[in-house]
Amino acid sequence: MAIHLHAPEDLLNLVGTTMGETDWHKIDQEQVDTFAEATGDRQWIHVDSNRASAGPFGTTVVHGFLTLALLPQFLDETVKVDNVTVTVNYGLNKVRFPTVVPVGASLRARVELADARTRATGVEATFTVTTELPDSPRPACVAEMIVVYR
Repeated sequence: MAIHLHAPEDLLNLVGTTMGETDWHKIDQEQVDTFAEATGDRQWIHVDSNRASAGPFGTTVVHGFLTLALLPQFLDETVKVDNVTVTVNYGLNKVRFPTVVPVGASLRARVELADARTRATGVEATFTVTTELPDSPRPACVAEMIVVYR
């Protein structure tokens, strides 16, 4: 369930707050193949299930950047901000991929508001997004995502 805010300025008082967790999202081979075509990253560990079955992970694995590309969706599932003209993905700070995601696995994210500040163009918010695998002690991805709400 998403936190619903009346305006971007409401974020200023929520720094340090866990905004929520997303539902689980299964990542299938079709999604990985589509991402590979869109980005040109057709490395065999992602797209060749026969070769990958004998590789270091025993199966095809999800691109780290595909996991990262899910961050806007994860943020949308956890934070709703009204009275916004536009929301801009401003950038990323530290990004890490501590463990691989096998194709067919499910992911969910926990989103925390790490920082928020007023800018001339609106409110800049930094979210720490931790993408988790079921039954894994290590996250799939940890990233700081910066969003400007105008």
